[in-house]
Amino acid sequence: LLPLLLLGTMALGQPRDVSPAGAQCLEHECFAVFWAARPFSAASEGCERGGGHLMTVRSTVAEEAIALLLQNRSGRLWLGLSLPPSLPCTEPSRRLRGFRWVTGDRSTDYTNWAPSGQRCGERCVTVSRELRWEERRCEEAADGFLCQYSYGGSCPRLAAPPGVLVAYTTPFGARGADFLALPPRSRASVPELGLELRCDEDGESAGPRWGRDAPGAWPCEVAGGGCAGPCRAEGGRPRCSCAEGAALSADGRGCRSVCEGSLCQHHCVVAGGTFVCMCFEGYRLAADGVRCEDIDDCASEPGPCEQLCVNTQGGFECRCHPGYEEVDGHCQRRSPCHKARCEQLCEELAHGYRCACGPGYAVDPLNATRCRLYCNATECPAVCDASGVCDCPEGFVLDEGEKLCMDINECESNFCPFNCTNTAGGYECHCPHGQYLRNNNCVPILDEDSFSGDSEPVPHTPEPSRPPPAAERLHPGLLVAIAAGALLSLLALLALGLHLARKRGGSRGSVDYKYGGPREKELGLQPVPSAQK
Repeated sequence: LLPLLLLGTMALGQPRDVSPAGAQCLEHECFAVFWAARPFSAASEGCERGGGHLMTVRSTVAEEAIALLLQNRSGRLWLGLSLPPSLPCTEPSRRLRGFRWVTGDRSTDYTNWAPSGQRCGERCVTVSRELRWEERRCEEAADGFLCQYSYGGSCPRLAAPPGVLVAYTTPFGARGADFLALPPRSRASVPELGLELRCDEDGESAGPRWGRDAPGAWPCEVAGGGCAGPCRAEGGRPRCSCAEGAALSADGRGCRSVCEGSLCQHHCVVAGGTFVCMCFEGYRLAADGVRCEDIDDCASEPGPCEQLCVNTQGGFECRCHPGYEEVDGHCQRRSPCHKARCEQLCEELAHGYRCACGPGYAVDPLNATRCRLYCNATECPAVCDASGVCDCPEGFVLDEGEKLCMDINECESNFCPFNCTNTAGGYECHCPHGQYLRNNNCVPILDEDSFSGDSEPVPHTPEPSRPPPAAERLHPGLLVAIAAGALLSLLALLALGLHLARKRGGSRGSVDYKYGGPREKELGLQPVPSAQK
C-alpha cells in the first residue's frame, strides 16, 4: 500500500458538497474525495477553490490512495483527464487515448482503461470502485470527484498522551483525528488542554512546524511543548531550554546559536555558553575583539623569503631579484639562454649568449640561431637519422658503404682560368700577379683604385714627351739587321702571350666555386659563400 508517509484517513459520510468526505495525505500531497453530483467543469472549479485540481493518477501510489478513499463505495468520480479541443475523438492506440491531464501534460507511468473502442462524444474520464477508467460526456454529472493538493512539506501528527484527543482541520476543509501529517495552514485543536496550534511554514527551520501566536512552550506532554530543545516544567509552567552554545529564539521555543547576530568579522566560536571571535590565518584579532587585522609577515625576523618579500592581505609573496627566477622555492640566477632560440646548443657569455652546434654541424653564417652540416677535413662521418637516411655537407659526396662524407676535388674539373686550390668542401681560383678574376676570367688591373685584393697591381708611370731625333742616314746592311731583330722580337712576344694565356688564373680570395655533384658524373659548378670554405 502507500508508503506510510501516508497520512491518515477520515471517516466517510454524507457532508455538504463543499467539504470532502475523506482525505489521504502524503508528505507533499493530499487527495480528497467529494461525493457531490456535478459535471466536469463544476467539479474542476470545486478543487481549484481549495487550492488544488482534479486528481492525476500517474502511478500505483495514487491508485492505492483512490482505493482507500472509496472504501468499496460504488459510484463514478471525475479524474483530471479531458480530451483537448483539437481532437474530435479518442485515440485508443495511444497510452492516454489522446486525453491530457488538467495540468497540461500527458506524462504518466500508469493507466487502467476499461475496454472500449474509439469514442467521439465522451471527452472526460471517470474512475469507478473497480478503479477502471471510463470515457464520459463532460456535461453529464458524475457521482463525485477527486481532488489533489500539492505542498512543499507537512507538519507531523502531534504526539499527545493516551486518551487526549487532537482534532485536525486541513486548508481544503477535511476534518478528522487520524491524520499522520498535515499540510501547511492546517490547524490542531486539543480541547482538554485548551490548546490551539497551527502548522506554519517557518522560514528558519527545515520545513513547516507547529506553532502558535503566544510565545513560550505549551504543555510539554503535547509534542514536547513545541520546543526545539528539552521541555521542562518549572514552577508549574512549561519552559523550553537549549543545548550549550545555543539560546532561545524570539518565540521562546526555537533554539539559535549564540553566534547568530554576532559582529565577528571572520569566525565565531562557541565557548562556555558564550562566543569568541577568531580570525583567519594571516590575521590577528583587533583590540575591539570583533574585527581582524592583517599581519605583516614580511616584517618578521628572519624574513620568510630568500630575496624579496611582498606583504598581501592575509599572507605574503616571495619574489626574486631581477636576473633571478624561482625554481622549487629558491631563487636561481636566470640563464641568458632561457629565452634563446638556438636550434641546437646555447653557450653563456659574460654579457649574453651565443648559439652553438653539435658535432658535424657549424653555425649557419646567414642565421646565427641555426646549424648546418659542416666538415673541415677531406672526409667526415655522415650524419644519419633513425631511419638510416644519411646526409653530407655541401661540397662532399656520400660513401654509402662506409657512411662517410668524402670531399669533392673541384680542381680536377679544370674550370679555374689560371690556378686552383682545393679546400674542404670548396676550392679557390687564383690569377697571376697584376690580374684579378672577373666572370671566371683573369683580366689586367688597369687602375690601382679599381681593385683591392691579393694580387699586386702593375704600376703605370708616364714619361715626359720629347721631340723626335733628327733623321740619320743608315747603312743598308744595318737596316737588314734591324728588320731581322724586329721579326725575332715579334715571335718572342707571340710565344710569351701564348704562355701567359695558358696560365690565366684569379687572385686569391676573389671568388670561390665548388662542385655540387658526384665525381663520376659531369661536373656542375655553383657559387659558394666564402663562409663555407
